[in-house]
Amino acid sequence: MNRLASSTSPYLLQHVDNPVDWYEWGDDAFAAARERGVPIFLSVGYSACHWCHVMAHESFEDDEVASMLNAAFVNVKVDREERPDVDAVYMRAVQSMTGRGGWPMSVFLTPGGAPFYAGTYWPREPRHGMPDFPRVITAVSEAWAQRRDEVLGSAASIADAIDRHRDLEPGEDLDLEVAGLAARLVVEQAWDRTLGGFGRAPKFPQAMTIEWLLHRHARTGEAEPLAAAVHALDAMARGGIHDHLAGGFARYSTDARWLVPHFEKMLYDNALLLPAYATAARLAADVEQREAMARTARTTAAFLLDDLRGPDGTFHAALDADSEGEEGRYYVWSLDEVLDVLAGLEVDQALWTRYLGVSSEGNWEGTNVLHEPVAREVVARDHGRDPASFAVEWDRVRRALLERRRQRVHPGLDDKVLTDWNALAVRGLVVAGRLLAEPGWIAAAAQAAEVLHERHVVDGRLMHTSRAGRVAVPAFLEDHALLALADLELLAVTGEPVWYDRAVALARDADARFHDDIDGGWFTTAEDAEVLFTRPKETWDNATPSGTSVMIEVCRVLAALSGEAHWAARAEEGIRLLQGSAATMPTGYGWLLRQVEALAAGPREVAIVGPSGPARDALEAVVATDVAPGVVTVVSDADHGDRMPLLAHRGPVDGAPAAYVCRQLVCERPVTSPADLRAALGARSASDDA
Repeated sequence: MNRLASSTSPYLLQHVDNPVDWYEWGDDAFAAARERGVPIFLSVGYSACHWCHVMAHESFEDDEVASMLNAAFVNVKVDREERPDVDAVYMRAVQSMTGRGGWPMSVFLTPGGAPFYAGTYWPREPRHGMPDFPRVITAVSEAWAQRRDEVLGSAASIADAIDRHRDLEPGEDLDLEVAGLAARLVVEQAWDRTLGGFGRAPKFPQAMTIEWLLHRHARTGEAEPLAAAVHALDAMARGGIHDHLAGGFARYSTDARWLVPHFEKMLYDNALLLPAYATAARLAADVEQREAMARTARTTAAFLLDDLRGPDGTFHAALDADSEGEEGRYYVWSLDEVLDVLAGLEVDQALWTRYLGVSSEGNWEGTNVLHEPVAREVVARDHGRDPASFAVEWDRVRRALLERRRQRVHPGLDDKVLTDWNALAVRGLVVAGRLLAEPGWIAAAAQAAEVLHERHVVDGRLMHTSRAGRVAVPAFLEDHALLALADLELLAVTGEPVWYDRAVALARDADARFHDDIDGGWFTTAEDAEVLFTRPKETWDNATPSGTSVMIEVCRVLAALSGEAHWAARAEEGIRLLQGSAATMPTGYGWLLRQVEALAAGPREVAIVGPSGPARDALEAVVATDVAPGVVTVVSDADHGDRMPLLAHRGPVDGAPAAYVCRQLVCERPVTSPADLRAALGARSASDDA
């Protein structure tokens, strides 16, 4: 075994038997490179990545290739999920040099860490116009030996280009109209009105864009943002990207029809899609759509809780795309196998093969990716079934197919626990649990958050990851921001002040150690963190939200709860930094634009205070199932004003639970009936129409 044997990363442990003399990222690797006078070969990937496995099997397990790498370089293997800072820094370099990115990411560095040549996957043998990896190794090592001054000059030029590229020009004034401009751009240019979703193949879920569009509709009443969002959600739910048997979604669709996924299933995608579906279940235009959205939200929550949750209540990172060495093998079906399962159930085989899109010729490489080519309501009607009997029989069919599938070799599980992705899951379960009246989801979210605070906080500092009881890697901005937001979501539904205390502590720590005091916003790494080639500052809401966007939400909510002007100023500063980019590239700023909608609609605070019971439950139900941008809610048993200013001097009225509707902690007269609370919340202000 090589040096990776002591790693906490399942991805690195997959490479422990490679003949490549791998190092983990750290001082030892750079010291070895300086001592030997050779470059570093940096390989970045993750455990569920199909092409990472392909390059590993072709090259890193090959004795000849390994010998070439070991002779010419110090070789460093990085799990991008454990070290998002390293991934972000060098992915920017790869994109700058090649015009594209992806994983595996392959970068050649000077012994000081500066990149000078890069790519993604290189095959063992030349094909499709790509050079073979041995040729790349030879060319890079010869350039280092014979033209080192040229290589070092190239590295300096790349560093200068990266620094220039990341500059942002903050707006002088806060522009809340940016959300309207961005929404028009999305619905007029990005929305695929035929197949659903945004852009061309490959298609990604774009959950943050969808949730923003739903909030846009909730605030303004505009029809097209709702239509675009629900269309995307419906297309994904019916497509092969959705696991129709166990629930949950794969990372993206390789085609424009949402049929053939890239089969890995990531925690973050499902954590982001869950609240999007739950929100659509409250807002969709007709009953059938709302029921369909709620169904998918429930199966997505079931996937999180059944397939990704560990024994301690936290959530694992991912399920692999491959099993038995083949991508998607666990998930695809032959017609004969489906018919064999159906025969044992004595059901209408024509109905269910039609519903699942199964045929003898298949729809992907001779096999069938299960999907819903025709809506269930249409299939049920055509076969003389009412919706209730169809649903009952579908559950029998689904369970039988799932049981047969479980007899196959299961894809690998990446069982590390990431703070930021777990916090996304906590937030998703709380939001969806509130909107769909699923208290069990909220309880599961609280359990996961408790474990994160107990295990991932070491000597007062948050950590990024753990596995098998070992914590590792100091936390990044996304960890602080997302866990603080998860705490605030739990505060809203439980009223327990401990969640407020935790959120404030995390936010203050992030603001002190990550804030960019020159340009505004926040860096990915803390001021006392390891110094990298450049200090990353992620602003895109890409596969996951940027730490800056989440910090904007945390600051906005804390401003509402505390009345502190500092938090409001920080939120506005962050939006001013990004609003120009969001206006021109809105699908890259979905989380940020949802905060713009909230500021345009608010701020409004609702404090529901009084003893638990039916009367308080009735008041809480008014706000719990409402999609109300800009409203910050706390439900509490008593005045906890000593810890949370919103609750100060606010308690029951004549012994009955009361609701206080406030703006910047200035409250209207308390109300005690659900009807009066609805009326108070229904009042619009001039800012609501911004």
